[in-house]
Amino acid sequence: MSNSSTQEVLGPQDRPSLKRWIPLSFQHVFAMFGATILVPLLTGLSTNTALFTAGTGTLIYILLTGAKVPTYLGSSFAFIPPLVAVGQAYGIPYAMGGAMCAGVFYAVIALIVKFAGRKWIDRALPPVVIGSVIIVIGMCLAPTAIKEALYVGSTGASEDYSLVYMSIAVVTLAIAVIATICLKGFFNTLSILIGLIGGYIFTLIMGFFFPSYHLIDFSLVREAKWFGLPFLQLNAEGHYYWMAPKFNLVAILTFVIVSISTVCEHLGDILTTSKVVGKNFYEDPGLHRTLLGDGVATAWAALWGGPPNTTYGENIGVMAITKVYSVWVIGGAAVIAVVLSFCQKFGALIQTIPTPVLGGICTLLYGLIASSGLRTIVESGVDYQNKRNLTISSVIMVIGIGGGVLQFNIGSTFKFSLGSVALATVVGIILNLILPVDKPEKSVENE
Repeated sequence: MSNSSTQEVLGPQDRPSLKRWIPLSFQHVFAMFGATILVPLLTGLSTNTALFTAGTGTLIYILLTGAKVPTYLGSSFAFIPPLVAVGQAYGIPYAMGGAMCAGVFYAVIALIVKFAGRKWIDRALPPVVIGSVIIVIGMCLAPTAIKEALYVGSTGASEDYSLVYMSIAVVTLAIAVIATICLKGFFNTLSILIGLIGGYIFTLIMGFFFPSYHLIDFSLVREAKWFGLPFLQLNAEGHYYWMAPKFNLVAILTFVIVSISTVCEHLGDILTTSKVVGKNFYEDPGLHRTLLGDGVATAWAALWGGPPNTTYGENIGVMAITKVYSVWVIGGAAVIAVVLSFCQKFGALIQTIPTPVLGGICTLLYGLIASSGLRTIVESGVDYQNKRNLTISSVIMVIGIGGGVLQFNIGSTFKFSLGSVALATVVGIILNLILPVDKPEKSVENE
């Protein structure tokens, strides 16, 4: 009997028993955790705040979509460049203001879709553009997974290469892959969580015998408080405060332009989720409601000093592996994230997960994102004998994966930069709109 035949499928409205519900939700927490905390770590924001706004943002999304779409929202990688640039030029509060306006931009698009329909989106963002951009998103994340898996530090220089890191990543990935392929029934649905725990235990045990494997330090856990408000920031004087967003035109413009790529990412994720689950979420609850949920969640995150949210391919990957599509499970993960964001000791414990363990898991999950882009293209029937489609995909992928960038000075202090996924998205949209559509030729057989 095949593995898929013994694996129970849970639909979006199905609620599992409590003994299954909790571990299934925890698996989604672990799947999103690495990426969700990495964005604040790279941009100088609070990881606890990011966890809080991701969880509450997901609950907002579920509410606004009528609890029909099993999608988890977390910190967006696409917004790292504007968060850093605006934060350095004007300060983090102005970056939060720009992020909040990006969420409003989502809401405006949702409003247009509601009253004007989505044909204009279909025209601007057909499957050849969406699929290619999703591939770019996965492939742009791939170097992060490899650096985490192979290199000490963030430089990825050859002298930082570590066989210890590689061995941990390989063991973690192997455990996750074996669990996915070999385990059946309930345990198969926990393959990602099993891989993370297995890699963690392997590192912990090896650390007892070999000093080079001693990567887990519990001192942060001992020093952390049990309880703390995740949305309050700590200043240099040791006082907590709420970081209210501030606004200026440059920051707003920067975030709105970058949000074009995340809108495309959203469309791709919703389309991919529809394919994975077997339901058309573009029609029910409607693209306008999913866009609104994403936008409100992003504005909400910025209000509390968290990074902008986006639909998470990592969690789509988990659903694709486990066949568990329950909104209850996603909502449970969001509640767990919110509760845990108040527990500083848990946050400290999660931060003890070794980097190569995350690298091993992300090798699988980021690959699934790129593969979902390929699936979008294949299942949409994109014809690559058509030179127009071939040209659009080729340019998108080279600019996105190659790190293309458009930058220029605005005023005397700020350098505007649009690169990678964002630039590839804009170029793909432009090419799709200006390149002539080939008329189908009669085949020899039909004559």
